[in-house]
Amino acid sequence: MKIAVPVKDESLTFFGNAGHTPHFAVFEMSGAGMFKSFKLSELRRNPRSDLDHDHDDDDHHCSHGHDDAEHIAQHDKMGKALEDCDYLVVSRACKNTANTMKNHGVSIIKYDGADRSGEAILRQLAAKF
Repeated sequence: MKIAVPVKDESLTFFGNAGHTPHFAVFEMSGAGMFKSFKLSELRRNPRSDLDHDHDDDDHHCSHGHDDAEHIAQHDKMGKALEDCDYLVVSRACKNTANTMKNHGVSIIKYDGADRSGEAILRQLAAKF
């Protein structure tokens, strides 16, 4: 099972807005029950070409219309890049991210905790996978 976590960079610091993250850390989950473990498989750059990746998670403000065809197409690039994943962990996601993930068979898991480490977040959410 593969789980994508939006992260800022190689530090695997969680980036809550999945649609605007610079990268996705893709983890492979193994085991079952209380013996689940997560191993980093790869770090993927977010393929959306309409993003300015030089902002922090909390500093981003969208200036586009959510029904704009080009905006939806950009989200579809992201969906295609993650379609081999079973789950995407998010703190925030717009309706286009949610629709795109659903169309590509990726389930969204919401994370509201304080941890910023991708691996720590997965351990907290383990029961949901």
